[in-house]
Amino acid sequence: MTETATKTALITGAARGIGLATAKRFLAEGWQVGLLDIDSAGLSQAATDIADPERTLVLPCDVAFPTQLASAFEGMSKRFGRLDALVNNAGTAVFKPLLETTHDEWQRVLAVNLSGPFLATQLAAPMMADNGGGAIVNIASISGLRASTLRVAYGTSKAALIHLTKQQAVELASLGIRVNAVAPGPVDTAMAKAVHSPEIRADYRDAVPLARYGLEEELAEAIFFLCSDKASYITGQVLAVDGGFDAAGIGLPTLRGERRNL
Repeated sequence: MTETATKTALITGAARGIGLATAKRFLAEGWQVGLLDIDSAGLSQAATDIADPERTLVLPCDVAFPTQLASAFEGMSKRFGRLDALVNNAGTAVFKPLLETTHDEWQRVLAVNLSGPFLATQLAAPMMADNGGGAIVNIASISGLRASTLRVAYGTSKAALIHLTKQQAVELASLGIRVNAVAPGPVDTAMAKAVHSPEIRADYRDAVPLARYGLEEELAEAIFFLCSDKASYITGQVLAVDGGFDAAGIGLPTLRGERRNL
């Protein structure tokens, strides 16, 4: 049995995409994992695909509702008796112009993307403290670091989540709990494949120095690292896993073309 065999992680938004890839990464290291998602059918399929019922727990839940989250954490406590890592990955988005975004849409995005991690962390911290500490990773977005069109609710929620990460890191350090954020750039998830047209995908490739979308597994590696003991002196930080997108300025496609012509 490995050193991490009894460690336990809870991952929200775990039915697919980055959340599911992250769950698989933890399981590969011998952790026990709670899979939480609003999509009950998707969760069931994920659990079937993982095929490790002894080390997984399916938790249907809407993170915007405190009572549902409380029940999920109670289930984690009863089943595994400890919590070492929390990954606040559940999120939603509305891609509309600012002047067309409704109040209800605004509120829902902030409820899931910002209030969800706030509430989950409040529930997770006492469980972690009972075991000497732990690690929390909030999944922000490159949209929280730089503005873009059609993302007024989403981008604002992720920018606020980045600041919440710093607040949590400062206040929970005395409990032995580290808190960091990962800000993904364009990632080849099912949602991106459905939403991003060929033209948008080409734009991203032009704007990203590494000239490609990221993989779900690459995000999972960064998330697992921040939850692991190898990141024991890292807290309050935002790691952009974005192929250099946030670092790049204007003119990248043109400069690439000039370089090719040399």
